Amino acid sequence: MKLYENGVYLVGDTLVEDTNDASKQIASMTGKNVTREEAEKNTIAYGILKEHNVSGNMDKLQIKFDKLTSHDITFVGIIQTARASGLEKFPIPYVLTNCHNSLCAVGGTINEDDHMFGLTCAKKYGGIYVPPHQAVIHQFAREMLAGGGKMILGSDSHTRYGALGTMAVGEGGPELVKQLLEQTYDIARPQVVGVYLTGSLNKGVGPQDVAIAIIGKVFQNGYVKNKVMEFVGPGVENLTVDTRIGIDVMTTETTCLSSIWKTDDKVEEFYEIHGRKEEYKKLEPNDVAYYDGMIEIDLSEIKPMIAMPFHPSNAYTIEELNANLMDILDDCEKRAEVSFDGAVKLDLKSKVRNGKLYVDQGIIAGCAGGGFENICDAADIIKGHSIGSDEFTLSVYPASMPIYMELIKNGAAATIMESGAVLKTAFCGPCFGAGDTPANNAFSIRHSTRNFPNREGSKVQNGQVASVALMDARSIAATAANKGYLTAATDIDVDYSRPKYFFDKKIYENRVFDSHGVADPSVEIQFGPNIKDWPKMSALPENVVLKVVSEIHDPVTTTDELIPSGETSSYRSNPLGLAEFALSRKDPAYVGRAKEIQKAQKAIEEGTDPYEAVPELTDIMNVIKASFPETEKDFGVGSTIFAVKPGDGSAREQAASCQKVLGGWANIANEYATKRYRSNLINWGMLPLLVEKGDLPFANGDYIFLPGIRTEVESKSEEIKAYVVKDSKLNEFTMKMGDLTDDERNIILKGCLINFNRK
Repeated sequence: MKLYENGVYLVGDTLVEDTNDASKQIASMTGKNVTREEAEKNTIAYGILKEHNVSGNMDKLQIKFDKLTSHDITFVGIIQTARASGLEKFPIPYVLTNCHNSLCAVGGTINEDDHMFGLTCAKKYGGIYVPPHQAVIHQFAREMLAGGGKMILGSDSHTRYGALGTMAVGEGGPELVKQLLEQTYDIARPQVVGVYLTGSLNKGVGPQDVAIAIIGKVFQNGYVKNKVMEFVGPGVENLTVDTRIGIDVMTTETTCLSSIWKTDDKVEEFYEIHGRKEEYKKLEPNDVAYYDGMIEIDLSEIKPMIAMPFHPSNAYTIEELNANLMDILDDCEKRAEVSFDGAVKLDLKSKVRNGKLYVDQGIIAGCAGGGFENICDAADIIKGHSIGSDEFTLSVYPASMPIYMELIKNGAAATIMESGAVLKTAFCGPCFGAGDTPANNAFSIRHSTRNFPNREGSKVQNGQVASVALMDARSIAATAANKGYLTAATDIDVDYSRPKYFFDKKIYENRVFDSHGVADPSVEIQFGPNIKDWPKMSALPENVVLKVVSEIHDPVTTTDELIPSGETSSYRSNPLGLAEFALSRKDPAYVGRAKEIQKAQKAIEEGTDPYEAVPELTDIMNVIKASFPETEKDFGVGSTIFAVKPGDGSAREQAASCQKVLGGWANIANEYATKRYRSNLINWGMLPLLVEKGDLPFANGDYIFLPGIRTEVESKSEEIKAYVVKDSKLNEFTMKMGDLTDDERNIILKGCLINFNRK
């Protein structure tokens, strides 16, 4: 795999690096003089973005999407936010799937209450409602929503349908709210990085192997961060559509913004199989296309891969792992010690038995692993074998009921169950810790999307630890056939049957509610007792006093660490209830500290004495007023956290909103891991502050004063003067906020997107 240091021109199927003689080389090949600016417009991504941009300026995009999709741990908050802003009907197709809170994990009726909220809202506002266990969000979108040249916005980070010719973006809920209110998705035109594929995959190598190899190469260096990945080259046609889909969905883990693939007759056949042939559109770059970077991959060189704990980029070939087993396991244990601050001890080396790595659990599931071909190949591998009666277990979750039905019809389901494995319904739980949580210190291999700390459901605060490695379904099945001993699919001889897929949409016709875009205002929304409105949020005051209430120095902080997944998902319809879990796995004292300083802001809003509410504030304000005597006329008090690089992973807006409802006014970081987390901060009225890398001028527990911050935001200041209140003095330092659109500035000034839109 090669990453080009310069931009690259794609001329037909030939790569030309952007060096001094590139233009001459292109002219000799094509007989034309093509400028870089012209060639930039010849990518597939540029064409789709242009068709959906309403700003008239291709450098500053304002995108209107064709369709929206959410699942049951995001759609309640999205609709509640839109309702608070005057929502009357869904202006474009909006699909509400129920694939995350499908089980009654905690809280009695609250998960099903959310589902009934979704059904009644689909009726009232004119949406589509997919009941629990019918399909995971992204498989339903592939089967029923995607279309060539279209754009889809989803509130799940793995909203990726590029293999079908659809540019899809996963964002926090407020960005969907904007679309529901007929506003736009505003971004600078993203750079486009080509992924040039050649060759063919070897027998036993699957999509997750390709994906892990790519993530391992580009995540750490940020090669595709906030960019569009465009898959081109002769190798594309050598991949089945299911394989392309499996690679595509994992592009989220590279931190790219979106993805798109060139399309061909195999994609056309996919749409035809699903009864939607009219949605196919042939997409390919024009004769000379310019890419801001290029990843060149010979598919024949990809080997079975494993992403070890605790990130999809911690990538090795299975061959490499087995050859350096104890060293790599030791490295994982050391990473765990840092990640868990020594609170629990991960012991992977004890999993080695007679020189081989023993695995406790295998999972093939969700939008990445639950595809038809993945499961059929796994069934061929495991056929005639037993998974054994020891610790090892295997669970398989088809991504939709149509896939499940076809597996029953062609016999693959029976083959899997005969081995001792369990076949379950369409459910995303294993991906975020709400299903198949392994035993303490167990090691799980999964064809799913993420393997962050505690993503499998263990709770460090209760002394529990388990871990997940990501692998392809084929190697998971090979491991299962070997009764739990880690095995690459290329190490066994299997004749893959590759049965043809027949899609039967009758189950959707019988079970999915589709309003066909017709709203019924007479429908009463069904609220459960856990569904709460957002609390009142104040506008940004002229001056802000921040208390640092958490300081995180991990290289990357995931949204799972900012607000845990798993059973906490059931509380996402209750902003204050969910906020009690914020940072609970990373900094359990955070909530108490944030609520304590929030008392001062509540006192200001209520017209009572903030110094009585928070006595230590008296000395802090005396120091501030000595240099800024006008401060007390208009000031607010809140909290902030510092993290080196927060926001990797999920699009969940609650990573920001939970801080906001606890009185957060800002985040301070060296950089933000993803655009979507930064957007969530902005949409919840929080300042996305940046401080230079190096020694921090403040520490946990310190107070930071931002004088005239409202004026600074209004005047589009590039640098923000800030002061640490320490030892009865103000110590000055500077921060930045990065680029903000006018609307984003106004959202921060108003205090949140709800206030910005409130009529």
